[in-house]
Amino acid sequence: MRKVKHPVKLGAKERKRLQQLVSKGTEKARKITRCRILLLADEGKSDTQVMEFLNVARNTVRNIRFRYAKEGLDAAINEQQRPGAPPKISGRQKAKITALACSEPPEGRSRWTLRLISDRAVELEMVDAISHQTVKRILKKTNSGRT
Repeated sequence: MRKVKHPVKLGAKERKRLQQLVSKGTEKARKITRCRILLLADEGKSDTQVMEFLNVARNTVRNIRFRYAKEGLDAAINEQQRPGAPPKISGRQKAKITALACSEPPEGRSRWTLRLISDRAVELEMVDAISHQTVKRILKKTNSGRT
């Protein structure tokens, strides 16, 4: 039998905590699966046995073992922060666009249109570029007049 690279040795309190999380069943399925991986690994099961028993990928088992070994129980069972693209429009810019939509419409117009707001926001250098659909989403989230 192959030696496991990151063996899991749970303490009594950790084991009890994981068993409670699994038995309650109120957590997300992914978290419960991570708990089960650790419990099975603590019982001395190999990656292949855990993988087949829980129907998860081998890398999932390895990653959970690795995180437990390097960062501890909480890091191993909880979701990791996922990278994403930074927002293109800041909260301050959104507030300025909302304020613009709430201001008096341009001369000759009875009210603002989404395209007028997007054009004016670029004109006033609030943003470099913005579509009328983005303006719509901003105003919808802030519940400002136009939806």
